[in-house]
Parts: sequence; structure tokens; C-alpha cells
Amino acid sequence: MSTTGRHWLDGQVQVVRDRPSSSGGTPMTNDRDRNLVTTAVAEPSTPRLRLRNTTSPSSALDGGWWPRSTNPVAELPGLILALDKIHGPVQRMVLHRADWTHRPRRLGLDGRVIRLAYFDSHPSGLVTAFSSTFLSGRTDLLVVPATTRRDIATAAMNAAADQGNRLRARQILTYLTDTIEQSGVPGAEGDWENEGGSRPTPLPQMISSTG
Repeated sequence: MSTTGRHWLDGQVQVVRDRPSSSGGTPMTNDRDRNLVTTAVAEPSTPRLRLRNTTSPSSALDGGWWPRSTNPVAELPGLILALDKIHGPVQRMVLHRADWTHRPRRLGLDGRVIRLAYFDSHPSGLVTAFSSTFLSGRTDLLVVPATTRRDIATAAMNAAADQGNRLRARQILTYLTDTIEQSGVPGAEGDWENEGGSRPTPLPQMISSTG
């Protein structure tokens, strides 16, 4: 028996079953139900994002992203649309399971469905987007925790987008948190004040020279 249902979660998320239900009952919104397409009700927000200008096979990351929460339905649409414009349509994404409070498997956006996968084995602080039209086929982004101090978040995104970066996602966050908090490196309190970003600040030399 085929069913179609709509459910509202906290007034922000619409969940729709688009395939037959074997039980014929009301669809449930849980991590294991792969037949649900989840769509954000609110308009996608402008992502706080830094990307490298060119593709460099020697760089560890393609950029950095600072979401405003740990809800992927609220945060991913804006990021996906931004990546669409630069790297072509995103088809699927891989995320670290513990980084997110909700884990929908199929995200409806802009007339298509993006598949989402969550793994404990995927590095924490990293999101990987796959696109068939991008030269390398994938975009690896540092995910700065939403609660990170503004100056650390800005420096972390800048580091991840630096052409000479050799550090992985967690290495960048650990290094910058320790360095800024212990040495009193000036913050960037004006950055992102109007969610429009700002001019990148200088990076510590260690970020681009450490192997």
C-alpha cells in the first residue's frame, strides 16, 4: 500500500514519504527511514563560507564553513546552493555522524533530492560534497562548530581556504584554538556581523608550512 505523508518538526522541517510504505501506516521520522525526503520550510541562509580560488591537489582542504547550528536541514541548503554555483550541482554529501543533531538521509532542495550519509568513520569537523561536473568530483570542507568563538572561526575558515594549507580539519581547529586563546591573537569581531563576510585576515605561518 502506498502512502504519502507530511510532517512538521518544530515548524522548520517538512518531511514527505515519496515511496511505498510496506506497513501502510503513518511514516516515522527516524534516522533509519531512507524513504523520507526532508525539506526546510525556511529560505536557505547565506553560508559563512571560504573557498580556495583554484584547485590544488596538494591542499588538504577546499575551504571552510561555519554553520549557525547543528541542524543539517537548516544549514545544508545554503551551503549546497553556494557550491552549486561554483562546482556544479551537488548530488550527495558525507558527514560525521556525531557532528549533527538530526540525520535525514534525503534532502529536498531546488527541485531535486540530495543524498546524505553519516558515518562515525568520516572525520569529525569535515563535510564532503560530491558533484559530477566539478573537476575533482568532490569538495572537502572544514566544518567549524557553530558555537566557536568568532575570531577562531574566522581564522579557521581562512586557514582551510589557504592555498598552502597542509592541515586536516581537526588539526586546524585544535591548533587555532590553542594558539589564539593562549597568545591573545587579536580577534575579528566585526567579521560576519552582517552575514556578508569580510576581508580575510593574515594566517599564522604554521598553517601553510606544517606538513
